Amino acid sequence: MKNDHVLRQHLLYLLQGDGAHTDFDSTLKDLPTALRGTRAPSAAHSPWELLEHLRITQRDVLDSIRNAKHVSPEFPAGYWPASPSPASDKAWEKSADGFRADFKALTEMLEDKSTDLLAPIPHSDGQTIFRKVAMLADHNAYHLGQMVLLRRVLGGW
Repeated sequence: MKNDHVLRQHLLYLLQGDGAHTDFDSTLKDLPTALRGTRAPSAAHSPWELLEHLRITQRDVLDSIRNAKHVSPEFPAGYWPASPSPASDKAWEKSADGFRADFKALTEMLEDKSTDLLAPIPHSDGQTIFRKVAMLADHNAYHLGQMVLLRRVLGGW
């Protein structure tokens, strides 16, 4: 494709939270430990639930691209943690590190010029890497925005 590099750069820009979106690390930076499992009044989720949801969903998308035998979690319950609070600080860090590792794998895939972003994924229902990653970028932006708002409401920004 003639402008393949431009498409890759636009998709990376969207995924990385540039422009109008916040990025993952800026959103989580200096979040008080005491607020990680706290839900604001009338809020559906805590910061922990949002973090785990982001990690689980991103892993599902990555695995669905790379593995023909991948089975997605049950929807919607399988995409959310069982508890509003992390079991420990280590659990929080493990989740954040998991998100970062999978994010790195996705960006490396997008940067790899041998990856055809618009070819149907053989083991999918006609979806492309471009479609899956664009959806993920939208999903991540939405939930990171929720996290920013939740932090502000909880007094943790």
